[in-house]
Amino acid sequence: MKQRSLFLIRFYLLTLIIFLVAKVAFMIANLTDHSFTAIDAANVIWHGLSLDLSTSIYFLLLPFIITMISLWWDGDLLRRILRVYYGVIAIMLALAFVADTCLYPFWGFKLDASCLQYLETPVEARASVSGLYMVIALIVLVTLTYGIYRLYRLIPFWESRASHQQTATLGNILLIPVFIIGIRGGLDESTTNVGQVYFSQNQFLNHAAVNPVFSFLSSFEKTASNIVDYDFFSEEEYKRLTQDLYPTTSEGTDSLLNTTRPNIVIVLMESAGDFLTKAMPNLRRLKEEGIDFTNCYGNTWRTDRGTVCTYSGYPSFPTSSVMKMPKKSSLLPGIASTLRQQGYKTSYLYGGDINFTNMRSYLIGTGWEKLTWKADYTSEEQSTAKWGVRDDITFNTLYNQICSIEPTDSTNYLFGFSTLSSHEPWDVPVKKIKDEEENAFYYLDLCIGDFISKLKATPQWKNLLIIFLPDHSIDHGTMNESVRLRNKIPMVWVGGAVKQPRKVTPFCNQTDLAATLLSQLQLPHDQFRWSRDVLSSSYRYPFAVHNYNNGFSMIDSTGFIVYDLDASRFVTNESSDASRMERIGKAILQATTADLKSMGTKK
Repeated sequence: MKQRSLFLIRFYLLTLIIFLVAKVAFMIANLTDHSFTAIDAANVIWHGLSLDLSTSIYFLLLPFIITMISLWWDGDLLRRILRVYYGVIAIMLALAFVADTCLYPFWGFKLDASCLQYLETPVEARASVSGLYMVIALIVLVTLTYGIYRLYRLIPFWESRASHQQTATLGNILLIPVFIIGIRGGLDESTTNVGQVYFSQNQFLNHAAVNPVFSFLSSFEKTASNIVDYDFFSEEEYKRLTQDLYPTTSEGTDSLLNTTRPNIVIVLMESAGDFLTKAMPNLRRLKEEGIDFTNCYGNTWRTDRGTVCTYSGYPSFPTSSVMKMPKKSSLLPGIASTLRQQGYKTSYLYGGDINFTNMRSYLIGTGWEKLTWKADYTSEEQSTAKWGVRDDITFNTLYNQICSIEPTDSTNYLFGFSTLSSHEPWDVPVKKIKDEEENAFYYLDLCIGDFISKLKATPQWKNLLIIFLPDHSIDHGTMNESVRLRNKIPMVWVGGAVKQPRKVTPFCNQTDLAATLLSQLQLPHDQFRWSRDVLSSSYRYPFAVHNYNNGFSMIDSTGFIVYDLDASRFVTNESSDASRMERIGKAILQATTADLKSMGTKK
């Protein structure tokens, strides 16, 4: 019995040590963007230890069962099963460590099940990184797998046959409650969770403390195609808290346009947060020439979410992607479907794979008739960027589509366009700014400047409304989810249909485009229940919300908060009334989730 106990103890301690070493390696690998001290590393290890201790027990379960069986039958088959198990967990651990470390610079959060959705389109999934990066990652993965496997093989098996089997079996059975308590993290009502290891105002240190295997496994209930329930309040209470926050009718709206039936172009600029416009002089000039929504904030952190927020005026969610739910997304309202009912022709342009994250299904379901995407270009054009067709080429396609409209044509047109070059790996043909990310936005801005300059010389310009806004913002330098300006986005309306330059100053979200635009066209927008006409006198409480991976932020006249749902605490508190904002933010999340969950179930 002693040898078997030593075997289990050694196995458990080795697993724990591997987790601890992986934490340090994760921090070192991300040192370029996140500095830390030796004390920080020690705190990460200490505060993350409880989760590592619990997760290590999961891996111990099979060896524990095998040692129990060996008390009565000690065949060599048991040792062969353990060797296979070593290989399985070596692959599992290596994959978790490498994926977690590689994805963190792009995503800014720990490994979870949402990464699996991108495996459906692997070409697009790997477009953010170079081939060399993938080769290095693969070499590290193979080497790490072999190394972990060899470490487990160093653990000596028991040699002697068991004596006193009945007593030893009883002792093992009595250990089962200890395993259960260890896995659930104690006897308290709350069970083991990611948030229990958070200890710092520096989110990187909190994330480093999280065990990536536990984060991945525990997130399966929160995958992009599932709906997570948020039960902060009773139904009566969350409805009371959200009452009148999202008016669906307009009152006394100022007119920004000189026509109610312009041809409309909506350009979703990949990742173009407002702080990045310092590298975009043409867009800054357009802000002065047109209508500048100076306090607009992005709802979300990913393209699939941001696309839905923009065109359907529908909210984002911390872990769920509505675009990944065809049965739900097909029921959403859409700017395109609404305008089609008014006789508009609609077409959408994207230089990448329009099947990525279920984009095609969403676009068709919400009213876009003609889709132009990567497959419609030559093979040479398709290879001009990692994600597909380069922006200067697709902007030229959009220009030609607009110019195909006869000035005397009584039919109106809506064009949607998603850019793609301002995205990792920032592979653009211009090298003007040393910072490669800012340089990519400078290139996007060159495309915008050329596009607008050419359009101004056409007769189509007179009846044209062009709306620029991004799908989301990004982390860059000191900008992260805890910083107020990180999710501030430009929203600019330009074109011959614009009456005069103007600054629109109330806080708003990208979801408010739908109601605000339709109101300018003197069309009802009551279908867009989560979109607000920010120029209406019914918009009495200006605020903006943003969701990221299991957290949310909110801004209003009292200040700014960021709230972590895993840790159940503020990450940033810059508000004079933070507790009220927290309650409203939670109520909005609960109300919108309930709306999503009920969609398609009502008779």
